[in-house]
Amino acid sequence: MSDGEPTRGTQRPRWRRVLLKLSGEAFAGPLEFGIHGPTVRKIAEDVVSAYRAFDVEIAVVVGGGNIWRGIEGADEGMDRAQADYMGMLATVMNALALQDTLEQLGQPTRVQSAIEMHQVAEPYIRRRATRHLEKGRVVIFGGGSGNPFFTTDTTAALRGVEIEAEVVLKGTHGGVDGIYSDDPRNNPEAIKLDHVSYMRVLNEGLKVMDSTAITLCMDNELPIVVFDLMGSGNFQSLLSGEPVGTLVDDDED
Repeated sequence: MSDGEPTRGTQRPRWRRVLLKLSGEAFAGPLEFGIHGPTVRKIAEDVVSAYRAFDVEIAVVVGGGNIWRGIEGADEGMDRAQADYMGMLATVMNALALQDTLEQLGQPTRVQSAIEMHQVAEPYIRRRATRHLEKGRVVIFGGGSGNPFFTTDTTAALRGVEIEAEVVLKGTHGGVDGIYSDDPRNNPEAIKLDHVSYMRVLNEGLKVMDSTAITLCMDNELPIVVFDLMGSGNFQSLLSGEPVGTLVDDDED
């Protein structure tokens, strides 16, 4: 489709440039694996609605666990690096699915892949990515970091730092609306934490992102918000400054 002139909103957001992290499992929706079209459309509609409401720049990092998880391949005897490269290819499939849905809704996009595949995506180039954002395009990062042994959570932290995002917004998909003292699906006594420090996440092993991603965000003072991606209006509510999910940064209430 032609890029045209995107209709960016005028409301001032809490953060001007955001990095949205989507797990691959979110793309599966109610399915055990694969890509569930209605779920991807719901995610895309939330992104477009936020873009139309706010003067915001949105980049996205996608996982690939709905198609392939490298660690599971390694557990079954496959070479870990080979299995991880397969997982990177899965993230590109999800990136293309999200791109197609966003563009059906009239939102210009670019997919950039850390693994070069010129027929379907641009190579990842930091300055080109930021230029796309400035021009009003949603930039979707696929291919992970391009290196095995690193998760897409770490990719989200890395890309967030590189493009000078003001926050990483990690959307959950299992109905959990933030960080808890324990897994609320197994422990009804678990307490939701509205605000935690990076060090507490690391020291207590809270299930947020892997330790490499948390440390990278901490070292670069890049806050993280963990929120329920599938909750109605949550993305817009976050941008408007409402206390949705759990904030992770240097301080703690």
